[in-house]
Amino acid sequence: MGIFDFVKGIGDKLQGKTEQSEPTTTSTPAPTEPSAQEVANQLLSHIQGLGLAIGGLSVNYNSDTDTAIIHGEAQSQADKEKVVLAAGNVAHVAQVDDQMTVAETAEEQSPSQFYTVQSGDTLSKISKQFYGDSNKYNSIFEANQPLLKDVNSIYPGQVLRIPE
Repeated sequence: MGIFDFVKGIGDKLQGKTEQSEPTTTSTPAPTEPSAQEVANQLLSHIQGLGLAIGGLSVNYNSDTDTAIIHGEAQSQADKEKVVLAAGNVAHVAQVDDQMTVAETAEEQSPSQFYTVQSGDTLSKISKQFYGDSNKYNSIFEANQPLLKDVNSIYPGQVLRIPE
């Protein structure tokens, strides 16, 4: 449990995933910020779409502080961390208040490190930094699935899990 900081404005744009529309001659009003409830609903759908085993998942969003508050019970520490990253790597979110618990398991799981991607980073470069071996990039990629779809799809400001 805790509060995790993210870079607001970077990441998935859950609101605003629109295709280019045909140009019109009439002016349209500028898009408005979604309500806190809309953001919370979008975050909940986004997290549920990942297929992670989270019981009793609920998401609240405080638009004054741009904080997503997440409750539920994850089946593993890794799933809990993926939920935090899924919520935090979204354009409207600056912080995630993790109120989730992890189901008791026979094997104690330690939390992963989080790393914010910098300009020029690759998974190989990050792997070399953390493991001393650039060929272990696949460990980072696998630790961040289903959040990452491709080993080359990271961007500056994105936060990744770095497993032990």
